[in-house]
Amino acid sequence: MSTSRFKVKALSWSPYIEPVEVATASEEQLAAMQVTPSNTKVSPYVRTLAHDPESYVARTKLFNAIMYAKGGLDRAERELGALVASAVNRCVYCASVHARRYVELSGREDVVEQIYLRGLEGPFDARTQAIVDFCKALSETPSQATREQVQALRDHGMSKAEIVDLIHSAAIFGWANRLMHTLGHSVPVEAK
Repeated sequence: MSTSRFKVKALSWSPYIEPVEVATASEEQLAAMQVTPSNTKVSPYVRTLAHDPESYVARTKLFNAIMYAKGGLDRAERELGALVASAVNRCVYCASVHARRYVELSGREDVVEQIYLRGLEGPFDARTQAIVDFCKALSETPSQATREQVQALRDHGMSKAEIVDLIHSAAIFGWANRLMHTLGHSVPVEAK
């Protein structure tokens, strides 16, 4: 059991344009959001992306295939890849979401605490350091990722397929972070 008192605060996201209103959405937008008649609580991000339902559906299928695929790299390490990419891209909303998800899945508050308090340089345990170093290089400048970094992942037991899953996780957040930044900004969740 962790004795850490470190917590990542939940953030909200506020769009720059008015999100689609569920009550007035087209059939295509409702289908894209998969809204049922009784489910009107869809996030502002989803309702913003629903302005272009075809693109939103394509984005969601790709995102789900990368982050929730069965087999390959475990979910926690996919979330760590997303967290590192979001930290490099300074997407505080995505970083907070995926930091909390990583802790839920792995129980590794120590890794998230280290990232938030000291940055991506660590020190971390050897496997985590290999993941962080590789995803950091991919997110800063993909050509900076090295064979030695890939070998470090393999030395810590990752298969070629798991490394590809990690690349996908960091890559989609390189894109997702920029999409969120151009469509809106993060805001603190109001105290209840």
